[in-house]
Amino acid sequence: MKLTDLPTPCLVLDRPILRANLDMMAVAVGRLGVALRPHMKTAKSIDVARLALSRPQVQTQGITVSTLAEAEYFFGHGITDILYAVGITPQKLNRVAALNTSGAAIMAITDDLDMAEAIGAHPTGARTLIELDCGESRGGIDVDGDVLLDIAAALGNRLAGILTHAGHSYGGRTIEAMAAIAETERRIAARGAARLRAAGFACPIVSVGSSPTALHATSLEGVTETRPGVYMFGDLFQAQIGTVNADHLAVSVLASVIGRRKAEHRIVVDAGGIALSKDRSTEAAPDDWAFGRVLDIDGVARFGRAVVRRANQEHGVIDLDPALPFPPLRIGDRLRILPNHVCMTAAAHDRYFVVDGGRDVTDIWLRVNGW
Repeated sequence: MKLTDLPTPCLVLDRPILRANLDMMAVAVGRLGVALRPHMKTAKSIDVARLALSRPQVQTQGITVSTLAEAEYFFGHGITDILYAVGITPQKLNRVAALNTSGAAIMAITDDLDMAEAIGAHPTGARTLIELDCGESRGGIDVDGDVLLDIAAALGNRLAGILTHAGHSYGGRTIEAMAAIAETERRIAARGAARLRAAGFACPIVSVGSSPTALHATSLEGVTETRPGVYMFGDLFQAQIGTVNADHLAVSVLASVIGRRKAEHRIVVDAGGIALSKDRSTEAAPDDWAFGRVLDIDGVARFGRAVVRRANQEHGVIDLDPALPFPPLRIGDRLRILPNHVCMTAAAHDRYFVVDGGRDVTDIWLRVNGW
């Protein structure tokens, strides 16, 4: 099977680029002396997880997931050590308990005292990490607040440690800025662990992580693990903030030409807002790629600066490079589109068509979706 045989739109995954990205992060984390708990929220694939967990350059410590559907899927494929890194609710405790009584070791997180009390009172409450805010202002509590110790007491023997996430690292634009955010992330996590231990609580896990901070941290003293995820595939936004090289984007959307508008120097493809997502993260980056950068079927930038300027539900309208002549494309010809935010783009697809740098499809890897 070749790329020209595939239904469009679909996801193409370049395995050599994936492996290179996995090795890059494994080396970066390995030099810091902590475990890597790769976040599978982007890939959502057991085949990718097995590659991520098999890098020889770093110790791996289970995986991270963002949905219980992922936890069930990965446990069904033999992975037991799983951190569910989204604040848990009372309604989900029984679902986690069912997995754990079947042999899984699913851990939860919380930043809420009432929720901690519910976990502590549950007959098979999950081991739980307390989430700290290190600057993102999304989830997490103040490391120096009294509620940290209150939550720890409510969890009792279900307390597994501390977790924080520097998602605001995506706002950094230099290596120095990323390193500074990584240091704040490390310091907050280590401070939280120290407070717990000083109060007599065990804190075996001190978990941090985003792809930029895992890559650019200069020290993770006091930390036990880091949880990067998007580094595996990379995307146009991550390339601009230095997480991956611009030529190391492993996933693209294969699309077919369905319209030619020569007078407007545009073409139309069958990949729109659903297939590409409408994430506009590069709008805030130095180089705005609208809804995606357009390459030829081999992943080469043969069309210069061609971008998906408009994304309707199933239509992508591509502005071609004004410095180049209209390309000799026919209806049905295939193009590849690099996404702004690969996590969002991949979410609409159920599988990856794997290539090894060419047009031959060498594998098909299924992925899990839903919650």
